[in-house]
Amino acid sequence: MNYQLKKRLFILGLLQLSIIIVSLVFYHKVSLISYINISFYLTSALLLTSLLVYTIHSGFFDVISRSFSLAFQRGHNKRRFDEIHPLSELVTVNQKPLIVYGLVNGMFMGIALFIYYF
Repeated sequence: MNYQLKKRLFILGLLQLSIIIVSLVFYHKVSLISYINISFYLTSALLLTSLLVYTIHSGFFDVISRSFSLAFQRGHNKRRFDEIHPLSELVTVNQKPLIVYGLVNGMFMGIALFIYYF
């Protein structure tokens, strides 16, 4: 196996282990329903974070962030509007791994839901 696949499987394993640990901490046991509940929260957080990063990269918040930066500058070294770096250039997080881990974790949650109902 190549390095990237091992790394992705390791991260997926850590996510699953964290779900089990959180289940033990909050529910004091590991059950299918606790796995589904915690997995739902984790999947939602991953997917919503990836959507936020995607929205930032698309340039949606560039004008707003530049305007706030321009409005809150103090002193005599004011910069021009075009000198302020846009937010989409400042945020360099890649959203693709978040989407992949969120979807795979959601798939595991879906399988657990299928087992729970049937």
